[in-house]
Amino acid sequence: MLPRPFASALIWAALVLAAAPARAAPVDTLDLAVPQVPAAVVVEGRQRLLYELHLTNFGAAPLRLQAVSVLDAGSGAVLAGWRGEALAARGRIVGARDAALGDALQPGQRAVVFLELDLPAPMPKALRHRVEFSSAAAAPGPADTGRAEGAQVEGGQVEGGQVAPRPAAALPLAAPLRGGPWAAVYAPHWPRGHRRVFYALDGRARLPGRYAIDFVRVDAQGRTARGDADLAANALGYGEPVLAVADAVVAAARDGIGESARVSAHPRHDFDRAPGNYVALALADGRYAVYEHLRPGSLSVRAGERVRRGQVIGELGFTGDSTGPHLHFHVADAPAPLAGEGVGYAFEAFGLLGHYPGAAGLGERPWQARADDVAAQRRNELPESNAVIEFAR
Repeated sequence: MLPRPFASALIWAALVLAAAPARAAPVDTLDLAVPQVPAAVVVEGRQRLLYELHLTNFGAAPLRLQAVSVLDAGSGAVLAGWRGEALAARGRIVGARDAALGDALQPGQRAVVFLELDLPAPMPKALRHRVEFSSAAAAPGPADTGRAEGAQVEGGQVEGGQVAPRPAAALPLAAPLRGGPWAAVYAPHWPRGHRRVFYALDGRARLPGRYAIDFVRVDAQGRTARGDADLAANALGYGEPVLAVADAVVAAARDGIGESARVSAHPRHDFDRAPGNYVALALADGRYAVYEHLRPGSLSVRAGERVRRGQVIGELGFTGDSTGPHLHFHVADAPAPLAGEGVGYAFEAFGLLGHYPGAAGLGERPWQARADDVAAQRRNELPESNAVIEFAR
């Protein structure tokens, strides 16, 4: 008898195969888990959940994932679903180089499906997940048609991974920067974007950048720099004051990491130095606001100090792993930049100017103007992916 896990449900799925009557039907096991309970954020008036569904093959045979659906646990209604290429683009198999969700999930392997879905109000009290899969008795042939050459493959499905979403955080945040325009750069589908990068530190894998935004200053023509864009100091946002988003206590701070004068000469950094110079603020509700890549020598606070919302705590810079000067901002459940789980947040006010579709053209051409039916003034929201916004001056 297997012990009942306290963090996830172990789901046993019977696969009924077309076989001779005397042959026993094989049984495979698939574990469905949602390790981090999601909380809603509001994006341009829509309730949004961001979370991950972990799928682990506990059976003796490889499985091929076919579809994933999110259900209202109460009514059974399907709220969202993905299959084929749409599903393959939503995740990967952990530890397998270049392994996509369309590849066979070998015994003992885990797949992570990154889910983002907009839900109507009121939010369902609980969600369940349905996974459709096939049992592949052998590895795919060279053509990788989705059916192993010479192998018997039958379909099956399993439901589980039930989770009750938490309400949105009650404490909205003040602006981390002044004025604008600022491009709020992030995209959930980027394979190496903040949303999809786990760090396995101190015996636990965490996703600190689940809701992270890179703020890049742009001008009316969409340029990110004046003159030679390879000079870090020419970036429009370089040296801009970085502000405390709430009355808080400085939980951690680091200064002293240098930066390259030229963007093209910037070296790679190990994971410990990847955030560069940073500040983490302990908010009153138990969350931590984390600011990364700050300019060397610009920090005006240190651990243990109390700060007031709007207070200057440093300047935007180019330290750590960075493709150009910007402010990395996220909120997490721990102050160390890479050792916390990213949690949702909202800014109490900002102006929406427009969007970059997929961040294409950032620094090269103007953004697309805001649609007329979308309000310019946003309150208690998270900016949409690659939105162009402005804060109060």
